[in-house]
Amino acid sequence: MVVGTGFCALAFVERALINNINARILLIERGTFFLPEHFQNLPLPFKSTLGGLSETFPWTMSLANQLPASPLKWQHGMVPFFGGRSTLWSAWCPRPDDNELDGWPKATIEAAKRNFSSAEKLLRVKPADQIDGHRPTDELKFLCQQRPVYGALQKWVQTELEVNGETVPGVYRTEPAPLSCASDNGIDFQKFATPGELLEIVDQARQRGKLGDDIGPRVDVVCDCIVEEINQQETPNGDRQATALQTSRGVFALGKAELILAMGTLPPTTLLRNSFPTKEGLDERFSAHFITSIVARVPKAHLDPKAKFAELELGACYIAGVVNKNYKQQYHIQLSALSDDKPEKNAATALRYMPDVVATASMTQLRQSKDYVVFVCAVLGELDYRNDKTWFRGNDDDDNKTTNSLLQMDINDADKETWDAMDLATFEILEKVLSPKGSDSVEYWLAAPTDANPDAGCFVSERHKFRVDATVHESSTLHLGKEKTAPVDLNYRFKGATNVYVTGGALWPQGGSWNPTLTMVALTQDLADNLTKSKGSSV
Repeated sequence: MVVGTGFCALAFVERALINNINARILLIERGTFFLPEHFQNLPLPFKSTLGGLSETFPWTMSLANQLPASPLKWQHGMVPFFGGRSTLWSAWCPRPDDNELDGWPKATIEAAKRNFSSAEKLLRVKPADQIDGHRPTDELKFLCQQRPVYGALQKWVQTELEVNGETVPGVYRTEPAPLSCASDNGIDFQKFATPGELLEIVDQARQRGKLGDDIGPRVDVVCDCIVEEINQQETPNGDRQATALQTSRGVFALGKAELILAMGTLPPTTLLRNSFPTKEGLDERFSAHFITSIVARVPKAHLDPKAKFAELELGACYIAGVVNKNYKQQYHIQLSALSDDKPEKNAATALRYMPDVVATASMTQLRQSKDYVVFVCAVLGELDYRNDKTWFRGNDDDDNKTTNSLLQMDINDADKETWDAMDLATFEILEKVLSPKGSDSVEYWLAAPTDANPDAGCFVSERHKFRVDATVHESSTLHLGKEKTAPVDLNYRFKGATNVYVTGGALWPQGGSWNPTLTMVALTQDLADNLTKSKGSSV
């Protein structure tokens, strides 16, 4: 049984069926069907699905985070629908290197590296500069008049970063953004989501198998089903074994099946804490990424003196950095570049091809910048899990077993140092690397929202930034390791039971700063190999 229908669920099901054509799998999804694919691939009005409409928060924030002085007020929520966050994610998929996996067990690092290529294939990851890399010059010239091709602007930005990016203190690598956007159906740019992929697997299993018989593959999905508790009992040798799931739609017996928790980071921690109350180590770690948003612009003529840019150009690059050469304090910059002569006309096209619609230029900013290249920087830093004031614990005030957890996030001195360093590095990337005429030619967005226009503001010469009061990419609550305090072993098995396995960012011993999806998928594929190759039996 697999709980969840997001990236890890897809990765597990797809690899399990490759290894064992007769696997029988049940997917359990708490939500209903919402979007058929990533919202960027849908018409422009679907942009309104972002935000509160699509998120739920099955935990309570600590009072410390609700105080006015707290720089972090909340953690981004879950997307409780078929496909989970895959329908709304940014689709950035960098590979972390060995240094960026600081604090991770060697065996886990090797498992991730073995599966990075297959994870990239499943997620259809392609570097931004290769989106149209296979096309001849005459086709590119034609296409650039029809849509953004990550062409001239992309090449300019990544070249400047390759040559001068590492002159900025802390920055040690840059690359064209690896985006989950390729397609196998002839479409040039299609953000990846799991609903279509999972439904295709279900359909293929039905065609190959003999439903109702005891042979052949079978993949079933039950939606609108909330897993409330794992029933478990003691085995003859003294271990605990999960025997059934208590759900909002009744009790599901596990029988001989393994239970795969592919339901995000915080919900499985809550589920295991409630189901195995005597198991220690389920309230000791939490990490996530805090964020700064910086929007700047540089005169287009400085970057494109021969006016070769098309009417609409996009670019995307990934920039990694650390504080004091210490990989325990990591950050990265997701840099999007936009040049848009006619933003009103190009709105629908831009939505489809943006590298990141969550962190992108607003229509107000683009309208003021028709003669500029706008740079949007989403800067993510690693929240220090070693801080004993940061934790994810049980909440005795909440009787609902699916929500009775309390989250507290604190900013310690190391976090403050990381946050300051990553902001400074971003300003220097913009002023010293991406502005040919230096800092005097860079302007920054100064927001001045009003009730009538929440996007109001203007560009000014002084540096301006916005530190977001919410974190993303939560991790580490069920970290794996050999040590006794680690809740999960190196085979991804929850140490409190013989047949319960964990996927996703909860496993991270240290959060790092890189986007987690690629590594989540790679390790889930390794889990599927462990369970299906070695046993050769149904899941």
